Amino acid sequence: MKIVLDTNVLISSLLNPNGNPAKILNLILADKIILLYDNRILIEYFDVLKRKKFGFTDELIYPLLDFFKHEGLYINAEPIEIKFDDEDDKKFYEVYKSGNANYLITGNLNHFPKEKYILNPVNFLKIFLKH
Repeated sequence: MKIVLDTNVLISSLLNPNGNPAKILNLILADKIILLYDNRILIEYFDVLKRKKFGFTDELIYPLLDFFKHEGLYINAEPIEIKFDDEDDKKFYEVYKSGNANYLITGNLNHFPKEKYILNPVNFLKIFLKH
C-alpha cells in the first residue's frame, strides 16, 4: 500500500506517540506501507520539523528523513491544474496522483479535493486494519 503523508500528520505523530498519526508513522517505519514523496515534501518536512516550537532534535530529524528517502518511493510529480486555497498543499496532491498512491492522509481534509481516498488518520486506520 502506498500513501502520501501530509506534514500535519507527521508532526502529530511525533508530538503524541500514542495517537493515530503515530500508528501510521509506525506502519511506515515497519515497512507495512510505503511513503511516497518528492523533494518539495521532504523540504517541507525538514523545515517544519526544525521549528524551535516543536523541540525536535537533529538526532530525530535526520534519521527519520533518511529513512523516508531510502525506504520511501521518490515520485517525479506532474503539475496539476487545480486551484488550491493553500497552494503549499498542492505538492501532496500532485505526488498522490502522479505516484498512484492508494491514499493521501491529512489532518486538513478541507484543504484537498473531496475524494474517496483522501482521508484523515482515523479513517485511514479503519480501512488499513480491515486488510
